[in-house]
Amino acid sequence: MIFDIISSFLKKTDPEVAHSLAIKILKNNFLPINKFVKKPEKNISSTNFGIKFTSPIGLAAGFDKNGEVYNDFFNLGFGSVEIGTITPKPQFGNSKPRVFRLSEDRAIINRLGFPNDGVEIIKNRLINNKPQGILGINVGPNKENSEKIEDYINLLNEFKEIANYITINISSPNTEGLRNFHNIEKLKKLLLEINNANKINKIPILIKISPDLKEEAIEDFCQVLVEQRVDGIILTNTTNTNRGNLININKTEKGGLSGFPLFKLSNEKIKTFYKFIAGKLPIIGVGGIFDGETAYEKIKCGASLLQLYTSLVFEGPFIASKINQELSYYLKKDGFENISDAVGIYNK
Repeated sequence: MIFDIISSFLKKTDPEVAHSLAIKILKNNFLPINKFVKKPEKNISSTNFGIKFTSPIGLAAGFDKNGEVYNDFFNLGFGSVEIGTITPKPQFGNSKPRVFRLSEDRAIINRLGFPNDGVEIIKNRLINNKPQGILGINVGPNKENSEKIEDYINLLNEFKEIANYITINISSPNTEGLRNFHNIEKLKKLLLEINNANKINKIPILIKISPDLKEEAIEDFCQVLVEQRVDGIILTNTTNTNRGNLININKTEKGGLSGFPLFKLSNEKIKTFYKFIAGKLPIIGVGGIFDGETAYEKIKCGASLLQLYTSLVFEGPFIASKINQELSYYLKKDGFENISDAVGIYNK
């Protein structure tokens, strides 16, 4: 009952204010929420880029931007948590208002622009609060350096001994020039320099990709990712498109659209990418995951792991635990011993 009351209040509050309150609730252990979470069953565990995940459900970057509450999410059934996006210098981001909740559409539009405390503060925070699970760190350049590789390299060097993996964010629509790294030649240069910086104490490198990448570019894109030995890809970030069927009055706001309207678009990208990289590197599927059924759909499209954020806002803190149970049920129902057996069956 208390969770329903708090959830109802947060949904009626300004999105950024509600987010800050949610962080404070978790950070100060106001509620014993982990007592309501069941341990994930073994059939949804898997090993990807050398790391064993007890659950495929990860928290996507964007919620715990500053690395404040990641350990609380491990207790909520999440198999991994990705913090960030983190930039070298502290950054306020774009002007407010910059987050819009589209309740009727089960969606969010944001134009945050990487607000964060910067590498120095967040690194010290991580050192003083050791991660109790799989921690990914999503990194990006400061606004004034949107097309400069040096910011990514500096962040990689700062975090590679703390994180379990690093995600290179080249796909946020809210930093001008960032998506220019989807250009094949610029992507090659970026990955070459990252590989050179990652030779000593190598850490898994993931790339987060835009859902707005043209279909005809995907094969060449995949070839570069495989050649440059990327460890995994995250499909997808938010989209600038796909507004036609939205209902909420905020549908015309500028920014990246996330949530259920992204579900089919990201699934199509996952299926296309899977055709070219199946067996070569894993896909982390993101976009419109709200329950076990939508999670299972992404697995069947070709995702080995999953991430969510928007459904956490709408469904509450037990979303990962709920999906874990439902996903385990669907796998058993269809005769799969392990989640890995169901990956990409739509393409087989």
